[in-house]
Amino acid sequence: MSDAPILIVGSYLSPYVRKVLACLHLKGVDYEVDPIVPFYGNDEFTKLSPVRRIPVLIDGDVALCDSTVICEYLEERFPEPTLYPEGSEARARARWLEEFADSRMGDVFIWRYWNELVIKRFVWGEEPDAATVSEALEKEIPEILDYLEGELPVSGEGFFDDVGIADVAVTAFFRNAEFTGFRADSDRWPRTAAFVERMLGHDCFTRLRPFEDVSMRTPITNHREAIAEAGGPISKRSFGLQTPRRGVFKT
Repeated sequence: MSDAPILIVGSYLSPYVRKVLACLHLKGVDYEVDPIVPFYGNDEFTKLSPVRRIPVLIDGDVALCDSTVICEYLEERFPEPTLYPEGSEARARARWLEEFADSRMGDVFIWRYWNELVIKRFVWGEEPDAATVSEALEKEIPEILDYLEGELPVSGEGFFDDVGIADVAVTAFFRNAEFTGFRADSDRWPRTAAFVERMLGHDCFTRLRPFEDVSMRTPITNHREAIAEAGGPISKRSFGLQTPRRGVFKT
């Protein structure tokens, strides 16, 4: 560990990076960002993240990948304020909601929707598969929203008394959906729509918006410079390249 700011490697447009940055904000921890899109990572990045996924955390001699592992590390390294609710049952439920977000929401919102509409086009120069996008919008995303609608309480800010890991993990994916013009129908999913609006309006997310917006309108290879000009906490060190290459999952 080190007294230097924690380094987070990964694009502001990744929901997994967004999740970690939001948790750092909630805990009041200083950090810097190397805002690379993972496909542009160099060989050193591959050593840190052998599946070439983001985020990566570097804290002195500690290097970790996977957003859940990173958030658990942050919870132990900076225990106050806590990201998890009190009681073993509530903590287990919070971990499950985080896992549901990372796995099921990640698969649908990112790999079957965002990947088709954004990554394919702007990283690989490929056209989206219309059938995949249609199935995500008409079947898979509604199934996810139906589940969340049943899990959210009638009142309150989030899943538990205080904003924590479950709220952050779930909300992070809706910001990507927002970029594509998708919003949860407030008539069909009123609790979910209200939850997403509240959470995306929380300071832990709103302070990331300027850098996300810059990333959306800037060519990938110019992200570092554009985010720095916008006042982002950009690191001096970078693991980025100028040309993309696929990871071990061929994505």
